[in-house]
Formats: sequence, C-alpha cells, structure tokens
Amino acid sequence: MNQDLIISGFSDEISSDFDTQLRVVSKLGMKFISLRGIDGKNIGDFTLNDIKRNVLPRLQKSGVSVSSIGSPIGKVFINDLKGFEKQRVMLDTLCQVANLLDCKYIRIFSFYIPKGDNVDRYKDVVIEKLKEFVAIAKNYNVILVHENEKDIYGDIARRCHEIITEVGSPFLKGIFDFANFVQCGEDTQACYNLLKDQIVYIHIKDAVSTDSQNVVCGKGEGKIPELLLQFIKNGYKGFLTLEPHLVLFDSLKDLELEDAKDIIKKNNNFDGEDSYKLQYEALLNILKIMEGEEKKVWIK
Repeated sequence: MNQDLIISGFSDEISSDFDTQLRVVSKLGMKFISLRGIDGKNIGDFTLNDIKRNVLPRLQKSGVSVSSIGSPIGKVFINDLKGFEKQRVMLDTLCQVANLLDCKYIRIFSFYIPKGDNVDRYKDVVIEKLKEFVAIAKNYNVILVHENEKDIYGDIARRCHEIITEVGSPFLKGIFDFANFVQCGEDTQACYNLLKDQIVYIHIKDAVSTDSQNVVCGKGEGKIPELLLQFIKNGYKGFLTLEPHLVLFDSLKDLELEDAKDIIKKNNNFDGEDSYKLQYEALLNILKIMEGEEKKVWIK
C-alpha cells in the first residue's frame, strides 16, 4: 500500500510578513504550512474574525492550506492557574480557527516545570490539565498533537508516552521532533521504538548534542533518514513539517524560555528564506534516497 508524505513547514521562519511567507512556500511548490506567526503576531493572539478577514483570504488566494496550528497552548508554568485559564479560552478559539481552516491538528505542549524541581511529581496535575484541553478539542473534532519540547513535562520519550497513554483519548496524539529529543539527551531510535504508534505528526528539525545547536536535517544526531524510513514502513502517512531553526527569527521570542542564541548561531550570510529552502531541499534529498530504497514511498 502506497504511503503519502506531504511536506509542510513553519513558514514564520521565512519572515514575519505573512505575504512573504506565502510567496516563498508557493515558489518552492509547497501547498501546506503550519500556522504560527502571522505578520509578527502569534496565532494565539488572533480572534476568529481576524482569521476570517485577514488570513483565510490570503491563504485561499495563494492556494496554500494549513497542516497544523502551531499554538503556544501548554507553554505556561504548571502552577500558573491564571495562565492556564487564559489558555483554555485561547484553545477554544483556536479550535474554531482550525475548523474554519479545515485543519485537523493543533500543536500543544505539556507545561513548563520549575527549574530544579522533581519533574515526575507533576505527572497527575499535568494529565488532569491535558484532559481539560482534550475535552475542548473533542467538542470541535480537532486532534491535539503534543510536541516533545525542552523544559516542559513531556520533554523525554518516557513522559511523552505516559501522557498520551494515560490521557487515553483519540484527540491527543504525539509529534516526533528529532532535534528536541537530541537536545534533551535522548537517543532518537529508542524514542521511535517507544512512541512510533502514538505519532501522527513529524517535525523535520535536527541537532547535535555537543553544543545543542540546530543543523540542517540529516546532518545531526536525529537519525532522520533512518527513522523516517522506519516510520513509513510502520504505516506513517501524513505531514513532514519543516522547522529549520537555522537562523534567528521573530517568533522565537514566543518559543524559548532561554536565549534562542544558545541553540541557533547567528549567520549573517543566511536569511529566513535561505534556511527554509536549504531545509526543504535537504528533506527532498533524503526522501529521494529513501524512494530508491523503499518503492512504496511517494512524495506529494
């Protein structure tokens, strides 16, 4: 049975200007983006009417669709009760946005844990709060996809597996982010072995453990080519979403607890469009090699 792989990407890494994002992805021949930063503003700060009036028409004009909403849901400290309540309201709006944009997935996180604290002791409260998020998503038939991310509860494979297993809902699934696992000291093959049946969305981002720097996909320790082939042989069908993190970009201020320069070196010879194109072409090359090895892989 043939498998479809669809390349998407966080287009705000190209530019904060949304029209520039759409122009570049269209020039590359891409038909999907993950919606996160729009005209310098985070997707979580838009109303449904904003999206209807100012975003949807531009997407339609460009012929670009949305693979996922790259939300900041779950990027609050676990003990921030007011922050959690604000995010419940935000998630309800984002689910409406997802329905409007015919988008199936909303990316979420599993809460920042106070530095130096025992992460595992927060298990019960994390799962309780995630269940509240899932209840909202279920109302709109939207799937929340949890990203393994530094500094949150679900940073390592064991806790990612725990979250999805214990919430136990078809409306909560996993994202596999190669670079984030590397930067948390995890072996990505072991992560794949544990999580492969819970993953419905893949981020194409790579890193090296020596200084935690992000690198072009396939050049780091994420084992992207090997694991993509394993994912596909296991029946993975869906999006491969570019998240290069090769140059500093505006939306990073909303993404990292610590200085983004710790993981992304400034490169004066590179801009967002260059890095995005480089990552896209590197992924195409990986898929081309894989296609030679596995005749069931087709690139859409």
